Amino acid sequence: MLKSLEEISATKKRLTIEIPADVIETEIQKGMAEARQQAHIPGFRPGKVPAGMIEKKYGKSIENDALEKLVPEYYAQALKEADLTPVARPEMQSELMLIRQSPITMTLTVEVRPKIEPLSYEGITVKEAPFAVSDEDVDSVLKNVAEEKGSYEPIEEAIQAGDLLTVDYTVEGEETSGKDTLIKVGVGPYPPAFFDAFIGKKKGDVFEIEVEFPETTPSSFAGKTPKFIATVKETKRKSVLPIDDEFAKDIGFETLQAMKDKVKENLEAEKRFEVERLQQMELLEKLVSAHEFEVPEVLLKGELDRMFEDARTRGSFEGTAEEFEAANRERAIKSVRANILIETIGEKEKVDVSEDDLKSAVMGFAARFNVSPENVIKYYTSRDGSLAGLRNGIFEKKTLKMLLEKAVIEKGAHA
Repeated sequence: MLKSLEEISATKKRLTIEIPADVIETEIQKGMAEARQQAHIPGFRPGKVPAGMIEKKYGKSIENDALEKLVPEYYAQALKEADLTPVARPEMQSELMLIRQSPITMTLTVEVRPKIEPLSYEGITVKEAPFAVSDEDVDSVLKNVAEEKGSYEPIEEAIQAGDLLTVDYTVEGEETSGKDTLIKVGVGPYPPAFFDAFIGKKKGDVFEIEVEFPETTPSSFAGKTPKFIATVKETKRKSVLPIDDEFAKDIGFETLQAMKDKVKENLEAEKRFEVERLQQMELLEKLVSAHEFEVPEVLLKGELDRMFEDARTRGSFEGTAEEFEAANRERAIKSVRANILIETIGEKEKVDVSEDDLKSAVMGFAARFNVSPENVIKYYTSRDGSLAGLRNGIFEKKTLKMLLEKAVIEKGAHA
């Protein structure tokens, strides 16, 4: 039971918890009885070993087992009594001493989620973000699909941007050379002037290209001005399929109009998703600005570590962790506050993540990344053996959706 609660800060508490002597003894005796039934000691039948012998042989182990069971139970009970939500493992402040027929008193500190009072989240104003999908938007998608489905065919005409070439080359003054090198005009790690040299040339042409490669070019020629002697051996151009009913049928639609309707529906869904994302970002920013509270240090450190590793992976920060923390501490605090607000509001509104929600999310990820549902589950469970990460993501999405439904859309003020 909880004997006392000391508030070290809004996010750190000290709890003193007592486990009654009779509860401890009952658990120990239960363990002794189980050990007596299972013990195999020469000269005694199972269940007939003297209690004193069991206690002498297994007593310490049984006492430890009793503590391992009762300590977490009474800790959880104390948290419930104090209405606290821990965000990290507790730190034991006193050594556990088990003396038979005596209660155990333990003192520990734990970082907890702060209580946010007052909590206000209904009627937040967000900007209206109207959207429309035009015929030009649909035609652009169809054109891209037609180009993707097209094939490269040999040509005799002059080379244009986008043509696919087979080229042999040598480099004057160097041993570097290339045979049957594929070059798509305008695409690749070459300066624009390099591609320009091919424009207007034809199959069979032999010519020189002398061009400076900037230092940033991802090539062995970076910082140099090599002179290439190039021979165009083959030229191909992508043929674009005509956009008609036959084209639509090849994609899996009855008619071109049916395909256009589906493309428009998908574009509208994408734009609607983006609009909601922007409105949710605006809503969350206003929610965080309206609620200032202390955040647990353990969560802040975790967020800063995550942000630092992300920045290093993307190559956007080259300083030390300390320098990064100094520059990004306020941003990290806002991020932690946002997460705490979402958790608090979601729990208050009884936002639920059902098994169907989890299955739907797994199938959605599997379809998007073209992997099996089993691999999606394996990815999430590899972190902590559970689907907690996936569940938390769904919880956040459902909570933000609920908050947006409670928001006031500001007409005429476009996002």
